[in-house]
Amino acid sequence: MNSWERASGTQLIMEDSLRVELLEGSRPSLQWVLLLVLSAVCVVILKFLRLPAALLLGPMVAGIVIAVLGGTPRIAPWGFQLSQALIGCMMARAIPHSFGGQIAKQAPIFLISTFGVLAVSGLLGWLLTRWRVFPGSAAVWGSWPGAATAMVLLSDAHGADARLVAVMQYMRVLLVAVVASVVARIAIVPTGSAAAVQQPTGIQWLPLTAGLAIVLAGFFIARWTRLTAGALLVPLVLSFALQGMGRVNVELPQPMLAVGYAVIGWSVGLRFTRPVLHYAAGRLPWIVASSLLLIAACGVIAVALDKVTGMGLLAAYLATSPGGADSIAIIAASGHVDMGFVMAFQTSRFVAILLVGSRLTRFIARHAVPFKDPRADTR
Repeated sequence: MNSWERASGTQLIMEDSLRVELLEGSRPSLQWVLLLVLSAVCVVILKFLRLPAALLLGPMVAGIVIAVLGGTPRIAPWGFQLSQALIGCMMARAIPHSFGGQIAKQAPIFLISTFGVLAVSGLLGWLLTRWRVFPGSAAVWGSWPGAATAMVLLSDAHGADARLVAVMQYMRVLLVAVVASVVARIAIVPTGSAAAVQQPTGIQWLPLTAGLAIVLAGFFIARWTRLTAGALLVPLVLSFALQGMGRVNVELPQPMLAVGYAVIGWSVGLRFTRPVLHYAAGRLPWIVASSLLLIAACGVIAVALDKVTGMGLLAAYLATSPGGADSIAIIAASGHVDMGFVMAFQTSRFVAILLVGSRLTRFIARHAVPFKDPRADTR
């Protein structure tokens, strides 16, 4: 940890005493009731506005409000890890079975496009760290494209400030969803509702049992091995491997996934304080600018991808969009694009970040020495 990062952390701790303690001394049960009610209200509002990841963002916003008002609810570590395991299984189900075949057919295009996006993201993270926008590796983790929830969880597991990473990631998720929707409308793609996924009637006991078994296995393996982000990664790998071999389909009830999203949202949101919010708000222009730059760079890569493959500009743009894979999937399903290619590209980029993201983050943060602040000696 460099001197600037230590100074930033010390400043936040000192300013933390300035927060409003309206809930200080209130009963924990009352605080939990307020948290639950406020979370439900936020989710309904976000759903009404059709914003992505409402089930996670709503509880996160509620957690921020409760924490800033002096509330002290906390998520037990085992609850947080079980929620990570649920999200790992859910992410594995989103990976198309044709993932390997799609990449094998056009491996050079996938590699060049994927690492082109990662190079731009890494450069932005390096600049944001060097320009002291965020301390340490938070700016780098916040710049990586891909599943926002996974990036927040991985950043937390590797010692970065997950609160600041969440601000960057979910601001970009929102911007990507808006821009992608606009691009889809400009492309005159039919915007009717996406094809409904046929859900089996009744409870599918074998897939449900398999899903629960993988969640528990990932939870206990992660606690036993103390593998970094193991609670997320072990269920993801197990689920994908079993489904890829055709052994069993992994299913988890939507209410259970909603609880997992809420627990993760609360875990991040309840760690916010007024100083952290003020700190992040002061850097909001940097966050928005870097997100728009990354979106624009992905647009340029999409144009080149369309020229090479002829797959269509909209499909290429959705494939390269930096984040919000769930909203991208919904937009892709509403138009006549190659859904398999779009999701395979999104997945390949996510897998690349899983494989090399932590090492690249450490390398970039280590070499992004911030410019010396000439005012530092006068404070």
